[in-house]
Amino acid sequence: MQDPMRIGVIGGAGWLGGALAGSILRAGIARPEGLSLSYRRERPARFPDVHWTRDNQELVDRSDIVIVSVRPADWPALSVDVGGRLVISVMAGIRLEQLGECHRTKRVVRALPNAAAEVGKSYTPWIAAGGLDESDRAIVRRIFGACGVEDEFGRESDIDYLTGLTGSGPAFPALLAAAMMKDAVGRGLPMDVARRAVNTMLVGAGRLLELRDDCPNDIVNSFLDYRGTIAAAIEAMRASGLEKSISEGLSAAFRKSVSMGEAS
Repeated sequence: MQDPMRIGVIGGAGWLGGALAGSILRAGIARPEGLSLSYRRERPARFPDVHWTRDNQELVDRSDIVIVSVRPADWPALSVDVGGRLVISVMAGIRLEQLGECHRTKRVVRALPNAAAEVGKSYTPWIAAGGLDESDRAIVRRIFGACGVEDEFGRESDIDYLTGLTGSGPAFPALLAAAMMKDAVGRGLPMDVARRAVNTMLVGAGRLLELRDDCPNDIVNSFLDYRGTIAAAIEAMRASGLEKSISEGLSAAFRKSVSMGEAS
């Protein structure tokens, strides 16, 4: 398919849909006049030069590629005929077979980017139905490459697992940050100082991991070998069941992803 592409994002007013739209525009994958976004209630003020609509079928008719970014619970009520177009779902839990049957197309992709797509730092796992050719795959890689890093998988169960692991985006680091801030404030630090200290530490750690690309285990072991204050903290956290809690959380997210598809 030649540039510029005509892309529609059903649910473009949402956080993830808007993040994808922004990445598509920044990368020049679609021009503003070739990008259609749908909304449910009030038209957003952002992206003033794109085509906004409340009619999802109109959006489809204006597009060559359709990205579906709605809440999985709202998806069963979405009635659009894509006429064989390439459909990319970024909804948790909804299976390839369900998407193909509902939207009457064999060209279906199930993907799970996260909210870090807003800053071009998402990790996006995706899986394609049998109807995709290499030109379609190239389009998918280009779209999600504009959002960060992407990998194609061969099993839907991997996408279900990664829904919790990487689909969380900032949620798990934010959970850690909130716990650290709570402890800091409990020990007398002002809230703004605690927030600045914790956020800066996490941002810096993420940047170091990105640049050095070290195995996380190697980093942990280097602190343990030093036998200093951080080693004491790591050992206490592990003894309190940190790793078990993380495993149980990811298992719960996996089960939820599977059940969401079964319920739709």
